[in-house]
Amino acid sequence: MTAPAVLDTLREAAPAALDSAALGAHGHPEAFEFGHLFDHIKDSNELEIPFGKIELPHLPTIHVAGVDFDLSITKHVIFVLLSAVVVAALALSSARAYRRSLVPKGFANAVEVIVVFVRDEIVLPNMGPGGLRYLPYLLTVFFFVLVMNLMGLIPFGSSATGNIAVTGGMAIISFIMIQVAAIRSMGLAHYLAELTGGVPWFLWPIMVPVEILSLFTKPFALCIRLFANMTGGHLVILSLIGMIFLFGSYLVPPLTLAFVLGINLLEIFVAFLQAYIFTILTALFMGLGILAGGEAKEHAHTSGD
Repeated sequence: MTAPAVLDTLREAAPAALDSAALGAHGHPEAFEFGHLFDHIKDSNELEIPFGKIELPHLPTIHVAGVDFDLSITKHVIFVLLSAVVVAALALSSARAYRRSLVPKGFANAVEVIVVFVRDEIVLPNMGPGGLRYLPYLLTVFFFVLVMNLMGLIPFGSSATGNIAVTGGMAIISFIMIQVAAIRSMGLAHYLAELTGGVPWFLWPIMVPVEILSLFTKPFALCIRLFANMTGGHLVILSLIGMIFLFGSYLVPPLTLAFVLGINLLEIFVAFLQAYIFTILTALFMGLGILAGGEAKEHAHTSGD
């Protein structure tokens, strides 16, 4: 949330703050309703623009086996699609720069630095040479998460990664990629054998459920980590803004806005950091299966000799 975004939030929060504040006998706010602050980070069917709001289309609810599915386009859906467009434009722009020159300059050069960093510092150390085939996927994950994180720091923007449905969807894709990488490296038979944990057969009823559960805890951790970190940062900023109306003093806003701008800079760092953490943990979990498959093939080759 940049300085203009902070001012926009102040303008929107002020009427709600004045309406929700209970004035005491001396005319000072005794209570402040912080619930409206969550409206700035939660999903909604309205898209904020500089001169008002756009009502997003609402689709009919689908009923399947007694469960209702609302497939309406929401604010976070818009920003997920917008982030995908930005990432695609970023990739196409960089590709065109390489066609013109093998030594790109400017923005394309910055993209090359990130690509080389992901390859040399994330993929190769955690997945080995065999992990290079998954480099395009991991680069897509990094840039996609990064752009979604940064979308919440622009005026009238929103971080889709602050929605657990978005991070959960990405975690499901990571889960599939982790299993695919392990099966391709180990083979299906050895992959299933790993679920026994190498213990005697009579312990399989205990070990197999534990191993299966561990397969799901890894992507679950990815989901919750990204969601909690991106939501927490925005809540801190919005809570600090709410302090202005809570104390009702002209001495509070300068100090509060100074803290907000400081945390805002920290949020930019966190946006990059969380993209890096999500990518490196995905690479690490995929690498466990890839390297285990390589060790199994090497052991089989040595036994054959």
